[in-house]
Amino acid sequence: MERRYVIAVGMALLAGCALGAGMTGQLQAQSKPAAYAIIDISETLDAEAYIKAVSAAEPNATESAGGRFIIRTNSPVGLDGGSAPNRLVVIAFENADKAKAWYNSQAIRDLNSVRMKTTKSRAFMVEGLPK
Repeated sequence: MERRYVIAVGMALLAGCALGAGMTGQLQAQSKPAAYAIIDISETLDAEAYIKAVSAAEPNATESAGGRFIIRTNSPVGLDGGSAPNRLVVIAFENADKAKAWYNSQAIRDLNSVRMKTTKSRAFMVEGLPK
């Protein structure tokens, strides 16, 4: 009787481990990858107006939307493929939904309106690799 008990417990442990390993893989597959908003400013046409707009909205508008600045520089260095932009900003978000919500928020829409008038720039979003 004792031997049957040991075998049953051993089989239950093996089944539990196999089930747990399978569920871990499924949970990882369900998580959404991080998303990054990238703003590439190649030329500033009206620096004073742009800086005023950025100062009024940032970083509060981004941080309150769950964004985290990864890169915020006025001195990118080009390595190949032409010149580097004058300014580069990369903002990390937990997922694409949060990045889109940030981009569509009123504060960022207002800032983007000024950015598009005062700079030659582009903004885009990319998803990171799944974990």
